[in-house]
Amino acid sequence: MNRYQNIPELKSPSGKTYRKNVIYPEVPLNSQDYYVITTAGDRYDTLAQQFYNDYSLWWIIAAANNSERASLVVEPGIQLRIPTDIENIISNFNNTNR
Repeated sequence: MNRYQNIPELKSPSGKTYRKNVIYPEVPLNSQDYYVITTAGDRYDTLAQQFYNDYSLWWIIAAANNSERASLVVEPGIQLRIPTDIENIISNFNNTNR
């Protein structure tokens, strides 16, 4: 699992490799979205694997829930929205980060 796989690598003039800053789009509400109550041990990446079969889409769940935390760990006992329209969300992400 590499949660940075969709973030382009760039090279500085001196040859150092770094990652481009990424802009995560707003994730609009959809009547088909799922809602879950988190339990101990839940993480954005494992929830993305469970619902999307792709760990790297952790950012969709984090963005949908206005998370600005640096950690993938989710506090237990809170309600999270799991967006279902991921094709449009990913398309918006790709268009924003060209």
